[in-house]
Amino acid sequence: MSLIYRKGSTPSRPTLGQVLQRMNLGLALIAVGTAGIFLTLVALFALRAYANHNLHLIARSISYTVEAAVVFEDRPAAREALMLIASNEEVSEAKVLDKQGVSLASWTHSTNGALHGLEQFVAHWVLPEAVVWPITHEGNQIGLVWLTGNGNSLLRFLLRGMVGMLVCLALSTLCALVLSRRMLKGIVTSLDDIANVAHTVRRDRSFDLRVPSAPIAELHELSCDFNCLLDEIETWQAHLQQENDALTHQATHDSLTGLPNRAFFENQLGRSLADLEHDEYLAVLFIDGNHFKEVNDNHGHAAGDTVLITIAERLRSRLRKHDLVARMGGDEFAILLAPLNNTDDVLPIADNIIECMQQPIVLHNKETVIAALSIGIAFYPEHASTPQDLLHEADDAMYRAKHLSHGGWRLAMRK
Repeated sequence: MSLIYRKGSTPSRPTLGQVLQRMNLGLALIAVGTAGIFLTLVALFALRAYANHNLHLIARSISYTVEAAVVFEDRPAAREALMLIASNEEVSEAKVLDKQGVSLASWTHSTNGALHGLEQFVAHWVLPEAVVWPITHEGNQIGLVWLTGNGNSLLRFLLRGMVGMLVCLALSTLCALVLSRRMLKGIVTSLDDIANVAHTVRRDRSFDLRVPSAPIAELHELSCDFNCLLDEIETWQAHLQQENDALTHQATHDSLTGLPNRAFFENQLGRSLADLEHDEYLAVLFIDGNHFKEVNDNHGHAAGDTVLITIAERLRSRLRKHDLVARMGGDEFAILLAPLNNTDDVLPIADNIIECMQQPIVLHNKETVIAALSIGIAFYPEHASTPQDLLHEADDAMYRAKHLSHGGWRLAMRK
């Protein structure tokens, strides 16, 4: 037999329930079959001894009965007496012989039965050999009685034994099935619970699942150990998720202001463009601080950080919850307004942002500065249709506002 199979093929394997059922059925059938065969053999030996003893008694009885007929060589009387006794006993064939061995009378069991051949087979292999008993008169042997047993009773016994054995086998099979189902409920069900939880955890990463308690002590301990392992995995997974979230936040957000960075803003801008409906608009505001370098030069970098943090907080406070503000680098910020039903709603927001920056910013040394801003505004699809072009148009509009208008806001040039 070849032990080589194709790579990737999954050989068919029986389930634990099937294995246990087969074992229970096999053990039940072997036990009942062995017990039935042993009891049948014991009964056959006992019946053989009983049949031998019975044949001797029958032969003795025939000897006493036909004594007178043998003395007077009365064949009809001998035949009548022989038939009277043999026909009522378990005798297959009987003969009465004189002292020269000549048959005076004989009787043979009827051979009309449907099972006669089977009876003879059983009698040949199970019953003892023919019984020979002397016929005596006044102390002298005057003849012989020759008998062979009939296998009719033995055959009935064997047939009943086989029927009984089959009934026992059927009952044993039924009991084995019932016990197997109880075993499945007590053992296999608990193992299935563990396997199902393991499969679900592996497939869906559901580390909050737990195995229910098992009724069997060993399986209960296994379930508890498995649940403890899931507890450790869940704790480790939560810790790993927190670290991943922290790393993701660090990679996509500015460490000083807490705002999203340029990479996050550009990615979100692309998603927003893809999600827009045909009748919706989108606006990008590119913002740059005026004279920010002077703040750093005159008051130090700590003051510059304070100004940037304050600008970030004021920008965030002037926007809707779903709008996005990001720090693009240095003193540059960008705002994403989406979706918009009307582009005219953007201009009041820009005015509000510029107005809120008129309030002085208090530095750590109690000095104050004014953080004036320049804003460039670009609309989709009026000014550009791609994220890069929208940022470029808004950036150009911001530079025009900064250098031509010395602050305030300006719209991008139409395409």
